[in-house]
Amino acid sequence: MNRTRRPLRIAAAVELASLVVLLGNLATAHLPAVSSLAGPVHGCAYLFTVIAAIRDPQRTPAAAGLAWLPGIGGLLALRYLDRAPQRADQVRAG
Repeated sequence: MNRTRRPLRIAAAVELASLVVLLGNLATAHLPAVSSLAGPVHGCAYLFTVIAAIRDPQRTPAAAGLAWLPGIGGLLALRYLDRAPQRADQVRAG
């Protein structure tokens, strides 16, 4: 695991989990207390995920663009960034 991406990994997981909580709350009881807690958590995690992906030293335009997708974008950007060295090796070999 790349230690420089640990904050991005945590923020992406929090972003997805908070979105699941928000959507679950919307589909069931729709409690205002849950929305008032999970909403700002999701928003902060989303912004942190986008900024962390953009600040990654190995970022590409595709990885930065993926981070802008709400909910799953941070995890997709992480996957893309983790596979970047493999893609670079394939380009050099091929």
